[in-house]
Amino acid sequence: MSTFPRVYLDNAATTPISEEVLDAMIPVMKAHFGNPSSSHADGRKVKGLIEEARSSISTVLHCAPGEIFFTSGGTESDNLILRGSVSKLGIKHIVSSPIEHHAVLHTIEHLHRNEGVAFNLLAVHENGHINLDHLKELLTIHPHTLVSLMHANNEIGNMIDIETIGNLVHQAGGIFHSDTVQTIGHYPFDLNQGHIDFMAAAAHKFNGPKGIGFAYINKKHRIGSQITGGSQERDMRGGTENVHGIVGLAKALEIAYRDMEKKKSHVSQLKQAMIDLLRKQIPDIQFNGDPEGDSLYTVLSVSFPPNEMGSMLLFNLDLAGISASGGSACSSGASLGSHVLHCIKPNSDRTTVRFSFGLYNTMGDIQYTIEKLALWYGNAH
Repeated sequence: MSTFPRVYLDNAATTPISEEVLDAMIPVMKAHFGNPSSSHADGRKVKGLIEEARSSISTVLHCAPGEIFFTSGGTESDNLILRGSVSKLGIKHIVSSPIEHHAVLHTIEHLHRNEGVAFNLLAVHENGHINLDHLKELLTIHPHTLVSLMHANNEIGNMIDIETIGNLVHQAGGIFHSDTVQTIGHYPFDLNQGHIDFMAAAAHKFNGPKGIGFAYINKKHRIGSQITGGSQERDMRGGTENVHGIVGLAKALEIAYRDMEKKKSHVSQLKQAMIDLLRKQIPDIQFNGDPEGDSLYTVLSVSFPPNEMGSMLLFNLDLAGISASGGSACSSGASLGSHVLHCIKPNSDRTTVRFSFGLYNTMGDIQYTIEKLALWYGNAH
């Protein structure tokens, strides 16, 4: 049996569920088993729990309860928004970027092949930020378009300015969708400001349960449903609701907002400590994106100097008790490399690891990880 401690630095993939969230969910699983579509008392009780959760979420996000639609998570929410917009809003053109999550990119490609929807992907700078001039140019050519740009990239952490982009899109008569899976629960949102028309979220990214999320759909837009078979979620998503997941989602978001500043301060210190220690301990270390600029405080993408350790780095980290990712967990089992890194550094011969930090990480986790990395790479040059 290994004597190594277990260090979890893959919080961008998923976060540990909090005890407070579990405490909210377990009574629902034990006692509130009614079907929310049933008209009897057991059904009404469970339906009430769903609506309480919807109201709680809408309160912290400053939107109407009727603008929140529960889904299985970020991927389904992105699909619902993109496909539903094409089917009901007459969208014929989409603007996105080549570094979006595959939940967006693959859906756009499907809509292009099967629905004839045209699309353009924005130019991206070497530091991972999108080219705003290119966006302005495309909006001039295609004013009535759907723009889909993630708030923060899940692999390199770069963030967009939602207010600036939302204003540009709306001034051109377009519609703005943002995949906010990496930022909901970590940054405050005021949806009353009107910058975003659609957004996607997943509870497991902010210490909630897996398999539950939501789509925010501004009441100005009525899009098409994608899962048919029932009238749940006001005819937007058929199927019996994941009630205990919904309750856990709402509780996790409530806690995230309650502790947001404290958590941000703690996690930001961990990220900066890792940046500083890597620079000190490993010659020729490189970081992807804009880690000390407009970037998630939870994500750090690191490219290590080429050496014989490279191809086995993730494996050796795992053996040492350190969980990290080579990129997006959604494609970590695929043979192809990261499409994000290929876009911004197409000819790199370096091994890249995404370290992502969370509420339960400690400075000891960072120091232990640096010790192992320095042992393997400290004398690389």
